Amino acid sequence: MEISGKVKVISAEQQISPTFKKRELVVTTDEQYPQSIMIEFIQDKTDLLNTISVGEDVKVSINLGGREWVNPQGETKYFNSIKGWRVEKMQTAAPQGTAAPMPAADAFEPASNFNEEEHDDLPF
Repeated sequence: MEISGKVKVISAEQQISPTFKKRELVVTTDEQYPQSIMIEFIQDKTDLLNTISVGEDVKVSINLGGREWVNPQGETKYFNSIKGWRVEKMQTAAPQGTAAPMPAADAFEPASNFNEEEHDDLPF
């Protein structure tokens, strides 16, 4: 699955135990009712966030996970997790003036030496 949106928060890496680390990313979706989605990156995937900045538009590939937990009172609870495994920066439109604009069709003069009798090897 994928989530696209603007990066709102990038947390610092958290060393949960000597063998487990995680980092969280919050992405705000661009839709009628924007959602702020928190995505976890664990272990070596935490490094994927090193090249991402707050405010950038990204597409994040995710896996959904779920688990069951029984508390000491015997009640069963369910938890969901969203785990990221890839982040791609979205291409933004080039700012005005960086690429040469396409000239208008009327900026070209019509061909004056055109002869329909000449052989043309084009198939159309």
